[in-house]
Amino acid sequence: MEVQVNYLAVFLAMISSMVVGAIWYSKSVFGAQWQKLAKLTDKQLLEGGAKPMVITAVVSLITAFVLAHVTFLSHQFYNHGSFLQDALTTAFWLWLGLTAARIITHNVFEHRPTKLTVLAVAHEFVTLEVMALIIGLMKP
Repeated sequence: MEVQVNYLAVFLAMISSMVVGAIWYSKSVFGAQWQKLAKLTDKQLLEGGAKPMVITAVVSLITAFVLAHVTFLSHQFYNHGSFLQDALTTAFWLWLGLTAARIITHNVFEHRPTKLTVLAVAHEFVTLEVMALIIGLMKP
């Protein structure tokens, strides 16, 4: 079986990740709370320059590609008829089993505040579901 991936959908899903992050971590939404819980100063946030944004774009592109790939496989396996439904469901299970579980594990061992963990896990849920929405609507 050849896995079919819509590369435009992958690119748009990557962009959506950047948009969700920009909104989520804006000072007027959760940014101020996140910054306080993470104990980061404004100066520290600016120190990295463009590097964090470039890294985020690259890993978001990888995430979108993997999500599109696994969604195609899930859709072929379950054959529900709705690629969108399979995309959203696949994103949920990948988020729960891989993303949320790993963030929680690391944050517990690093003694990070529970509220910080909830912010990160919720952000990843929204990000993956928006990516899945784009991938699901655009189909391979």
